[in-house]
Amino acid sequence: MADADHPRPSKGERTRRRIIDSASELFSRSGYRAVSLRDIAAHAGITHAGALHHFPNKEAMLIQVLSRRDEIDAPLVLSEALSHRELIDNIVRIVERNTGTPGMVSLYVNLSAEATDPTHPAHEYFVRRYRVLRAHLAAAFAGLLRDRPHPTPETAAQQFLALQDGLQVQWLLDPDSVDMRAVVASFLEGLGITVPDPTPTSTDPTGDRPT
Repeated sequence: MADADHPRPSKGERTRRRIIDSASELFSRSGYRAVSLRDIAAHAGITHAGALHHFPNKEAMLIQVLSRRDEIDAPLVLSEALSHRELIDNIVRIVERNTGTPGMVSLYVNLSAEATDPTHPAHEYFVRRYRVLRAHLAAAFAGLLRDRPHPTPETAAQQFLALQDGLQVQWLLDPDSVDMRAVVASFLEGLGITVPDPTPTSTDPTGDRPT
């Protein structure tokens, strides 16, 4: 029930949310280029014209899909208030949480692969995303690996990201055989960085949208 602090979303806001949920699900299932605006509108239960009323084109929908998860994760990864250790711990928890959101993982895997094409509308988004993540992780590893000459912080950052991305593909293909959190924890412990204990239940505060 809505209250003064949490007003009920307007009909337009609820429709926009439904469109983004539909776009997320279809993009994760088929990739960006195989899905049309009409497909998204039909999945959301509205007309093509109704979808265009809220979003000028499919590219605008894609940006909203990508931005929504970033809004959740940014404070956990990009906040200047985080210590080096807090950043690494938060990423381990995100990996753990992702095991409960296969749709979002699939969306990321599919779109990041498509976006290697410079003409893809999400190309610059992913280029920037990896640059920012590498910079933050390199700074964290520089602080945590002071007594280790190898790998360099920059190399450790690239290895860490590559490990997570590769694990996501393997996990989507065979989830019962791949423990993403355990492998990430093993990598970090091999660098002398202990990780937090697993939480009793991996949950996503936003739900699995789609995802």
